[in-house]
Amino acid sequence: MSRHLEGRHALVTGGGTGIGLAIARALAAEGAQVTITGRRAGPLEEAAAAHPGLHPLVMDVNEEASVVDGTAIAVAERGPVQICVANAGIAEGRAFHKTDLELWNRILATNLTGAFLTVRESLRSMDKTGWGRVIVVSSIAGVRGLKGAAAYTASKHGVIGMIRALSEERMGGPVTFNALCPGYVDTPIVERNAAAIAARAGITEEEALQGMIRANRHKRLIAPDEVAAAALWLCLPGSQSVNAQCIQIAGGQV
Repeated sequence: MSRHLEGRHALVTGGGTGIGLAIARALAAEGAQVTITGRRAGPLEEAAAAHPGLHPLVMDVNEEASVVDGTAIAVAERGPVQICVANAGIAEGRAFHKTDLELWNRILATNLTGAFLTVRESLRSMDKTGWGRVIVVSSIAGVRGLKGAAAYTASKHGVIGMIRALSEERMGGPVTFNALCPGYVDTPIVERNAAAIAARAGITEEEALQGMIRANRHKRLIAPDEVAAAALWLCLPGSQSVNAQCIQIAGGQV
């Protein structure tokens, strides 16, 4: 069995559930020591207990001090971060004219500013190692407009812009910067959104879920492991010339 990431330290935000946990497991299976972060200790500890190579760390990407201190703790315990996966995010939809400043700020603070803080702090130790991979989990909403979700769409466009800027700043260096843009993935977020859509639209949760399924071009929800496979590929030998890309995982052209 290959262990291409033996000796590498990865940090995955939002790593206790869903896409983040799937990515963390994939990296650990290739030998990485993976710090998984989130706001709730319970899911992190449960995930770490079930999967060797995962290490829980409570960290809130909405708070700069939490990211600074948390990343420093992870580095002290497991060495420089060489793989940074900025995955933590929230997905809430609301019509533009009903979007208040609190919702706008909350979504951008988590999805965009949280990613910025995560990448910035990871690069502090990554830059000393001569090798690194930075991956942000964006969305199909990052490459097109998503009806009824202007704040979410703006935040996901924003992280792609950040990745593209970083790749230009550091072109030719040892660190690559890429974004994953999945469609609707079979995670608890989709379940929560189905309930929210149903309540707003006056339809059943199953009808809301089917609407999301139809939005994926291949008419099914995407498995978290499919997104994890793309993240892993970006960290393995042979991907070093893949830089500043928005990799769509959505079942077809978006």
